[in-house]
Amino acid sequence: MRLNNKKIIALVEHDFEDLELWYPVLRLKEECAQVDLVGKEAKKKYIGKYGVPAESDFAFKDINVSDYDAILVPGGWAPDKLRRYPEVLEMVRHMDQSKKIIGQICHAGWVLISANILQGVKVTSTPGIKDDMTNAGAEWYDKAVTSDGHIISSRRPPDLPDYMRVFIDKLAEK
Repeated sequence: MRLNNKKIIALVEHDFEDLELWYPVLRLKEECAQVDLVGKEAKKKYIGKYGVPAESDFAFKDINVSDYDAILVPGGWAPDKLRRYPEVLEMVRHMDQSKKIIGQICHAGWVLISANILQGVKVTSTPGIKDDMTNAGAEWYDKAVTSDGHIISSRRPPDLPDYMRVFIDKLAEK
């Protein structure tokens, strides 16, 4: 498949939006990508907003971000927790500096804001954090998916098919 030999980090923390984590993970695996769930602790069960569990494969400290081709930040309330971990912000900054694919949906924009990588970037998100995104210097659009170079953003679960088509196409090009 198109993403054979591609490695993706999928960040995980309690209260992730269930569909915004699992839909991308499953779509990427369908394309033969390796997707590693990465959280504060390895082999820990994290519970989504609607009760769907996700067990982390690795802890933040256990991976070498340079070994990966992309990173996914799910929405829900998890981004408010994820952005407090210096390791997460370092991973996102590394991916940005390396121009590797960064995917963010819904409230995940908070992580990119805290990583300070949105100045002048075209994005979308849940409308609830539009002001946060624009105050961080981003150009915000109310669209299902927005792609600006290596940063791909989306609004909410109904937009997942459009989001993943763009994410997969971009990753296949690299």
